[in-house]
Amino acid sequence: MTDKIGSDEEVDMSEEERGRSGSEEEKGEDSEQSSSSSSSKGDDESDASSDSSGSRSGSASSGSSSGAESDGHDGHEEAANEGEEEDEPDLFGSDNEDYHRTSAISPLAIPSYPAIARHANNSNRSNSGRSRPQSGNANDRGPPLLPLPGSYQQRNFYGSSSGSAIKGGRRPERLVAELKLSMNEETLSRKCPSFQEPCEIACYSRASDGTAYFDDRCLRPFRRHVLEESGVDLNEGFETFVEKREDLECHGFGDLLDCIRNKRIPLDNIHFVTFRNNLNKILGTAYNRTDPWEMGVHKRNGTVYLDVHKLPERPQTKMDRQRTYWGYSFEQVATTDPNEGASEDSRIVDANVEYCAVIRTKLGAHRIIMGAEMDCYDNSREGKKYYIELKTSREQLDARSVQHFEKVKLLKFWIQSFLAGVPRIVIGFRNDGGRLLRTQSLSTREITQKVKAKNYWQGGVCLAFADEVLCWLYGTVKENQDYVLQFSPHSHRLELLPADSCPPLITRHVEQL
Repeated sequence: MTDKIGSDEEVDMSEEERGRSGSEEEKGEDSEQSSSSSSSKGDDESDASSDSSGSRSGSASSGSSSGAESDGHDGHEEAANEGEEEDEPDLFGSDNEDYHRTSAISPLAIPSYPAIARHANNSNRSNSGRSRPQSGNANDRGPPLLPLPGSYQQRNFYGSSSGSAIKGGRRPERLVAELKLSMNEETLSRKCPSFQEPCEIACYSRASDGTAYFDDRCLRPFRRHVLEESGVDLNEGFETFVEKREDLECHGFGDLLDCIRNKRIPLDNIHFVTFRNNLNKILGTAYNRTDPWEMGVHKRNGTVYLDVHKLPERPQTKMDRQRTYWGYSFEQVATTDPNEGASEDSRIVDANVEYCAVIRTKLGAHRIIMGAEMDCYDNSREGKKYYIELKTSREQLDARSVQHFEKVKLLKFWIQSFLAGVPRIVIGFRNDGGRLLRTQSLSTREITQKVKAKNYWQGGVCLAFADEVLCWLYGTVKENQDYVLQFSPHSHRLELLPADSCPPLITRHVEQL
C-alpha cells in the first residue's frame, strides 16, 4: 500500500516542489523516515534522502547548487518532500482500518508432512543433528521420491577401529591426546633421524601345538633353486592347510616377553617393547592414509609395551583363504625342512609354526626391542648367516600394475625388511590361478634406489614420521596407565584413548622381572 502511494506522488510532483528550502527538505526527511519501517522501498528512499541532505548541508542550504548536483539529487528530493505534500496515515496507528481488520490468527491449517519410511540399511543411523528431522515428528519429509531397487543388509564397518571411531572429524568423548598428521613429505624429508643397525639378541620358535622354545629349531634354510623354477602350483596341499589359531595369535606377545625374561635381557634403558608389526603400521602411515589400525599402549617401569590389536575383518571366502595359502605355500616351496628324513606330516603347511628373532635397535632417541618373524635364512660366501624375506605378488601385466607394485607393495616390503635388518627379499610372482610364474630377488637397499628415481616414496620420510609419533607417544603416556592408540583415516590424526585394563600377560611379565 505504501509503495503505490509513493509512486503516484512521484508522478504528480511539480517543478516548483523541487526548489523547496533546506528546512522543508529536513522536515520531509523526518516524515519519510517514519514511513520507512513499513516497506522496503521506503527504506531505500529514506537512506538516499539522508545522503542527499548531508551532501547539501556542506554547500548551500538554499538548494541552488551546481547543475550536476541538482540533477543527481532531484529524485531524492522528490521522495523527501512527499511528507509535506500529503498527511500520510500511520500504518501502526489506531486510525488505520486495514490494520485493525487484520486477523491475529491465520484461518489456514498448519501444514503436516507424512512420516519418513525407515529402511533396513538406515536403522542404526542417528536421527539427531542439524537439519535432520526426528522420527515421528510432523516435520518428517516422507519416503524417497524414487523407490529403492531392493532391500539392503545392515552395513558392517570392517577394518574400523572399535574403541571410539571418529565420524566426520568429531572429537571423541574419551580422547586423551591427539597427534594431527599435518607435516608434509618435504618437511619430514629434512629431519633425517638416526637409525641404529638392528642387532639380534635372542630368538625363539613356536611349534604347531603352541609350545614356545627359546632356540631356532623352526628356522628353515632357503632353497636357492627356487629362483630358477616356474610353473609350480601353489594350490597344492590346500586341503590339508592348518590355519593360524586365534588363541595362539593372541598369546604371541606373551612368547616374546617370555623370551626376554628367559634370556635375562635388561629393560632398564628400553623405551619400547613391541612386535615389528606395530612399527610397520606407524612407518607406513607416513604415506598410507587409508588403512585403519590400532594397538595397545601400556607403560610399566618406564617401558612402553605396544600390544598388537587385530581389527574386525570381513568374513573370508574360500578364494580369500586360498590367496592366503599361496603365501604360505611359496614359503614351503622356497625352503627346505631343517630336519633330515622328515615325515609326511612335516610337509603339511601349518601357519602356527614360526621362528622369531628378538632384535634391538634405536630410532632417534628411543631404544626399541622388537620381535620379528623370519621366513628363512641363507649363508653368505664368508659363511655369515643372514635372513631372507619371502613374498608373493600378482604378476605385473601392464604399466598400472607396475606402478601400484612399486608405490604400495614395495613400500610395505621395504619397511618390514629394513626395520629388522633383513638384507634380501625374494618375490614369487604368480597368476590369478595360483601358479608360480617367476621369482625375483631384490636387496633391501636396491628398493629405495629404485623408487627414488620415480619419486614414489622416501624411506627417510617414514623414519622421520615414526620418530615424531614415538616422541609424542612416549611423552604423553603416564606410568601404570593403559591406552589404545588408533589411526582412523577420516580423522586424519592419531588418537590416544584410555583402555579399560592391561593384558594379563604384560602384568605377569612385569611381576616376574
